[in-house]
Amino acid sequence: MQVPIADIIVKRRVRKEMGDLEALADSMNNIGQISPIVITEKNVLLAGGRRLEAAKRLGWRTINAIIAKLPGGVTMLEVEIEENKQRRDFTPEESARAMKKLYRQKHPGFFRRLWNSIIRFFRMLFKL
Repeated sequence: MQVPIADIIVKRRVRKEMGDLEALADSMNNIGQISPIVITEKNVLLAGGRRLEAAKRLGWRTINAIIAKLPGGVTMLEVEIEENKQRRDFTPEESARAMKKLYRQKHPGFFRRLWNSIIRFFRMLFKL
């Protein structure tokens, strides 16, 4: 659901260094918001501080959010820690493989372009 950014309450958080928000803002501007932020029923931020800051820098008025009901005994701090602890970045090998695959998709070779043309022709011919 879309939530007005001005309504989101950010209390003291563990993460102080936001890192490269410019790259995240560029991504959100080009692709959109991939993952929603997480807030409480009272609009207190639980997860997604970097996404929220990037959206503010982009001038967004609303942001996609999920409202989470905390299970009994679980604190907002535990959610913040868990959300950041369970993330795992690509290894250098995975990153290289992904970029190679993306390059191939954006720059197909001669036979791939020919095959795609044949498929488009038959789809047009049979109105698929």
